[in-house]
Amino acid sequence: MSDSIIKLLNKILKFRRDRDWEKFHTPRNLAISISLEAAELLENFQWQVGEEPITPEIRERATKEIADIFIYLLSMSHDLGFGLIEAATKKLEESHARYPVKKSRGSSKKYTELT
Repeated sequence: MSDSIIKLLNKILKFRRDRDWEKFHTPRNLAISISLEAAELLENFQWQVGEEPITPEIRERATKEIADIFIYLLSMSHDLGFGLIEAATKKLEESHARYPVKKSRGSSKKYTELT
């Protein structure tokens, strides 16, 4: 894990420890929180029609929701005992194998549907 991620994770852990929130941050509750924050992110785009430009206000709100999601993801990965960056890197490598460029370029099909 990079130094900046470790520093951020330590700040997150201190923040919740100082407030005695570890008891609330169970894997179940963190998973729920991630889902709720993702829904709040989606709410920013709920009534957009077509390719409307992203306003500065929507960008600011989306930035905050994405930050909330990232904080919960870092917390949960720490609590479950794995590095988020390493897990994402491994998942990307798996996706490379599932979605070879020759079969998937320009297609939105799931890997099981690619021919």
